[in-house]
Amino acid sequence: MALQQLHIGFDDTDSPRKGCTTYVAALLVEKLHKLGAQFTDYPNLIRLNPNVPWKTRGNGALCLRIKCDENVVGKVKEVVIDAVEENADLEYKGTDPGIVFFARVKIPKEVKTFAKNAITGVVEMKTALKILKRFKAEALGFKSGRGIIGGLAAVGETLQGDHTFEIITYRAPENYGLKRKIEEASVVEMDKTTAPHTFNNVDPETGRILITPRGPDPILFGIRGESPEVVKKAFEMVKPLEPVERWVIFRTNHGTDAHLKRVKQLSQIKPYYPVVAKGTVAANPKIIPRRHIIFSIEDESGCVDCAAYAPTGNLRKVASKLVAGDYVEVYGGIRPPSRNRPLTINLEKLRLLKLAPQMVYHNPTCPQCGKRLKSMGRSKGYRCEKCGQRFPNLSKVVVKIKRKLKRGLYITSPRSQRHLTKPLVRYGMEKRQSFSVNELMDGWHFP
Repeated sequence: MALQQLHIGFDDTDSPRKGCTTYVAALLVEKLHKLGAQFTDYPNLIRLNPNVPWKTRGNGALCLRIKCDENVVGKVKEVVIDAVEENADLEYKGTDPGIVFFARVKIPKEVKTFAKNAITGVVEMKTALKILKRFKAEALGFKSGRGIIGGLAAVGETLQGDHTFEIITYRAPENYGLKRKIEEASVVEMDKTTAPHTFNNVDPETGRILITPRGPDPILFGIRGESPEVVKKAFEMVKPLEPVERWVIFRTNHGTDAHLKRVKQLSQIKPYYPVVAKGTVAANPKIIPRRHIIFSIEDESGCVDCAAYAPTGNLRKVASKLVAGDYVEVYGGIRPPSRNRPLTINLEKLRLLKLAPQMVYHNPTCPQCGKRLKSMGRSKGYRCEKCGQRFPNLSKVVVKIKRKLKRGLYITSPRSQRHLTKPLVRYGMEKRQSFSVNELMDGWHFP
C-alpha cells in the first residue's frame, strides 16, 4: 500500500457575519482521520499580510499536511471540496474561497518564496497560477477564487524558523452569535501558571480577557504558546461555561513578526507593506481627534508620518513624549495616502534608539535679589519688578530637563496587537532551528 504526501491549502471561507477557516480545518481533521490519513504536521495556521485591503477577517490561511493511501486521494479531495463549499459564506460579497492540492514531499523554493511575499507584501493571482501550473498542482476556486493565493501561501510557509502554537476550541452551533461564557477567574489563573510560555491571555492594562473573540464566528476561545504541550495544559485549566463541540492544536506564525520587513530608506516604503524603518523625529508629536498621536520621521531620502492610535495604550503614551531630534525605529503597516492624509505607518512597535536633549527657556533672575525678571519686549531686555532695575543685555536662560522616556522597545498593548505582532514576552524565546515532526503529541485534537 503506497502512501502519497499531500499538502492541502485553503483560504477565504469566512465573512464578517459568520464562519471561520480554522473551523473548516477542524472539521477536516476529523473527516480525514476517518479516511485513514496520517498527519505529518499539526494543521498550519498562516497569517498573511494584515494590511492588504482585501484580507479576510483574520487573514489566516490553512494547510493540512497528510500522507494517505493512493487509492483514497480522490476521496480526500472530494471531502475537502465539500467541507469548504458547505461551510464557506458563499453568499457574501468578498468571500472567494480557494483550495490547493500540492502532491509533493518537499515544498519547492519558489513556493516558499511566494508564501514569504504573501506574508510581507502583496502578491497577484497570476503569479499563484503560474506556480501552480509549473509544479502541476491542482487548485479550485469559488467565485473569483482569490483564496487560491492564501491556499498556496499556506502550503509554502512550512514554519521552519520561529513559530508558535495555538489551541482553538469551537462552540456548539446553537450558541453562535451569543455572548461567550467562560470562567474569567480560571483564565487569570491559567495565565499566571503558564506564563511566559503562553501569551496574550489577559490585557495587563485593563484586565480584559483576550482569549475569546468578539465576532459571530464559531470559536469559543484560543490560547497561544510556545509548545503543543503548554497550550494543551493551559486549555485544561480554563473552565468553559458552555458546551465545547471540538478543539484542535495548530502550528502557526502568530506572535513572530513574520510580516515585518526592514527597509534601508524611507523612500522605499510602499502602501500596504509592513515595515521596519529608522528615522529622526522631525517635529514634536501632535494629538488629532479621538486622541490619536501623529508624528513624522525623516532621513536623507524622505519623510513619513507615523500614527499611534488611542487603542494602542502604552505605545500611544510613549509616542506622545517624543521630541524633535529623537532617533527611532518604527514597526508597522503602511496606510496609503488619501485626500486628507499622507502615507502613514500605523505603529505596532517603536524602538527609541537615541534621545535628543530637551531644553526649556526661562527668563533670567535678578542679579541683586534673585527674583525672576520680566521681559520688556522682544530684544529689549528684562526688568525686575521688585528692585525696579533694568537689564537690557541679559538673555533667556537655557535649562536641560530630564526626559521621562528611556531608550528601548515599546509595543502596542496586547488588546490591540495583531496576530503576527511578537509580544514583549517572546523576545529571547524565538525558535531558530529547523522544525521536524517525528510524531504528533497524543490528544492534539477532539474529536
